[in-house]
Amino acid sequence: MYNNIYDTIDDLTLYVGETVRINCPLCKGMKTFTVSNIGGSIVWNCYKASCAVSGGKRVGMTPDDIKNMKARQTEKEIEFELPKFIVRRSNLYMNRWCARWGLDVDKLGLQYDVKEDRVVFPIVHDNKIVDATGRALTKRLPKWRRYGSCGLPYTSGQGDVAVVVEDCVSAAVVGSEKFVGVALLGTTLLEEHKHYLTRFSAAIVALDPDVLPKTIAMATELRSHIPNVKVLRLERDLKYCNPTDIQKLKQLGAT
Repeated sequence: MYNNIYDTIDDLTLYVGETVRINCPLCKGMKTFTVSNIGGSIVWNCYKASCAVSGGKRVGMTPDDIKNMKARQTEKEIEFELPKFIVRRSNLYMNRWCARWGLDVDKLGLQYDVKEDRVVFPIVHDNKIVDATGRALTKRLPKWRRYGSCGLPYTSGQGDVAVVVEDCVSAAVVGSEKFVGVALLGTTLLEEHKHYLTRFSAAIVALDPDVLPKTIAMATELRSHIPNVKVLRLERDLKYCNPTDIQKLKQLGAT
């Protein structure tokens, strides 16, 4: 009787702090069986009154488990509020800048920093604004400003393949029903980035062409977290929508 339960548990891969609800392998109750990884202990319980099977076992915590736990805790603890000088309106210069890159202000939820004259990209995770980054519309430095302190990436799109890029514009350009543009806001892969990317089964690393060695190294690192990782060797930054680069992106996304 319990062998079926243990087989079911062993087939699951749960990060520390993660819980799933599935059909009970014993009573066959629909979505009545929960399994949780609590600090390296797997515990399970069926909430159907006529079954109520429960149990647990110790599986331990690997170094990656500890890193993932910290990343998840960081994500849950984020408290961020947009500054008052960031508003939901645009001006002529912002509209021109966005039009240059083919960005839809309303669709992307872009906002405007009236204090420093920046177009602001909200960073949204789990339907909540957890941070924001602004790009100067003038020669103001720094060109990009991060308003919060969380390490989560800027993302755009609803697809099932992550396209890892450096900047928000490139992420917004490739974001679609097929691809999720994931902007690292630089060329450094943080633990928060890796934790976010583990939700994908496929990723394409497409950093700017002047950092190809970093692109290759990053893809190698991500292969220990994501089953299918490819490298896109760009001719130009992805935000320029070079036809050859876009064609190669589509080909990689189809395999």
